[in-house]
Amino acid sequence: MEPATATRAGSPLRAAGGRACAAGLAARAGAGGGICAPTRCRRGRPVRNRCRRPSLVGAGVRPERAPLVVLVHGFTGSKENWLPLMAELGDGFHVLAPDLAGWNESSRVEGGDYGVVAQAARLEAWLDTLGARPVVLVGHSMGGHIGGLLAVRRPDLAPRLVLMSAAGVEFSENDFARLVLQGGNPFQVTSREELKRQLDLVFSDPPWVPWPVDAAMVRRRAADAGFESDVLDRVGRGPEAFALQAQLGRIEQPTLLLWCRGDQVIDVSAADIMAAGLPDSRKVVLEGCGHMPLMEEPRRVAAALRAFIAE
Repeated sequence: MEPATATRAGSPLRAAGGRACAAGLAARAGAGGGICAPTRCRRGRPVRNRCRRPSLVGAGVRPERAPLVVLVHGFTGSKENWLPLMAELGDGFHVLAPDLAGWNESSRVEGGDYGVVAQAARLEAWLDTLGARPVVLVGHSMGGHIGGLLAVRRPDLAPRLVLMSAAGVEFSENDFARLVLQGGNPFQVTSREELKRQLDLVFSDPPWVPWPVDAAMVRRRAADAGFESDVLDRVGRGPEAFALQAQLGRIEQPTLLLWCRGDQVIDVSAADIMAAGLPDSRKVVLEGCGHMPLMEEPRRVAAALRAFIAE
């Protein structure tokens, strides 16, 4: 279940138009339906590639000329979530962001295992095909849980690890955690009202999603409702919910913990738990953002990544 096709920017991503452009990218991130991801912003508007059903986006110069950074999205997320951050990283890095198996434009097999352990194994197999080793592996939310497990399995594929708003440990219980433990899905989207609720949950300042993009997002998410529920059963309240916590002491490579103070999904207390269990970690907590620092604060996240890589 590796990415079948790819879109690559021949030159680095460039951002223009600030939040207006980021809002457009946020809207497209969940739309799916064969829309190709924009690879840059021009005058505040996303510019799309001419391609179909991409499962990988990339930017920057060739791997042999720059550090390789691999970005792994979270639950209900997609590779497009990373586009604002890719734009801010600029031409100093070669950046790849795949769709995890089963999500967005990647393939899905009926009855397949899409828990974090199986996804870590798939990510390992895909990284082995690249022909270059990442300098840093960045995982957001569920992607952080997956990245942490991969760092235990294969330290060579994650010589530097970034856990961003990452799942996998028990944190101070919030409304999100309580609803998950009660069997609910706070991320469920089957109507425009639920879409607004999810955006309010993950962003401190939710982006505006225009029609008909919001309708396309709702259709896509409603069609995936059963899949999302099955995955959440496994990774949110099942045997894999805290798979990373017991493994933290085995992650010896340098690790950056990056959170937003206002995260309503994975409470910032998770960063403290991880810091206590990791042999070599440093923590950055940003103010004024929620569960999506990669989209709300891409400039500050990029600065933290550059500093971490340059250590």
